[in-house]
Amino acid sequence: MGKRYYCDYCDRSFQDNMHNRKKHLNGVQHHRAKKAWFDHFRDSSAILHDEQTKKPCRKFLQRGICDFGPNCRFSHMSEEDLFNLQRQVEDERRQREDSLDSIKPGRSIEEWLSRREKRLAALGTKGDIKNEEDTEDCQAESDVPQQLLSIPDLPPSLIPPPPGGWKVTVNTEWG
Repeated sequence: MGKRYYCDYCDRSFQDNMHNRKKHLNGVQHHRAKKAWFDHFRDSSAILHDEQTKKPCRKFLQRGICDFGPNCRFSHMSEEDLFNLQRQVEDERRQREDSLDSIKPGRSIEEWLSRREKRLAALGTKGDIKNEEDTEDCQAESDVPQQLLSIPDLPPSLIPPPPGGWKVTVNTEWG
C-alpha cells in the first residue's frame, strides 16, 4: 500500500510520492482550500476593505446563488452586511483605543527607562556610599509603569521586584 500523504487544507489523502505531492500542492483545488483556510484568520477590517473594493456579484443578486461561491471575485455581501461589518470594525477599533487609554499612565516606558539609566549612572559614579535621601529617590523613581505590570503570566525572571526589594538572607554556612 505504501505511505499516504494527508493534506489538512483539502481534507484528502493520496499516495505519497514526489510526483503526486507536487501535482497536488501546485493544483488549483489546493490553492483555493489553502486561501480559504487562511481567510478564517483575517481581521474584520481587512475583510471590509476587500469587500468595499469589489463590485457586487450580479448572479448572486439575481438568483441568490453564485456558481463560484466563496472563490468569486465579486462581492456577495449585501448593503446590510457591509454596514454590520463596518460597525463591527468601528467597535473593535474603539475597544483597542479604550484598552490603550486605560493602560497609559502619566509616563511612557521610554521615559521610565531613560530615568532609570540616568539614576543607575549617577549611582555608579557616587560609589557605594548612599544616604537616606538617595534611597527614597530611588524607590520613588523605581515605580514600574502600569504597562509592564499589566502583562499576564510573566515568568518569574521578568516579574518586577516588590516595592521594598527582595529579602536577602545571608547564609554563611557552606556545605
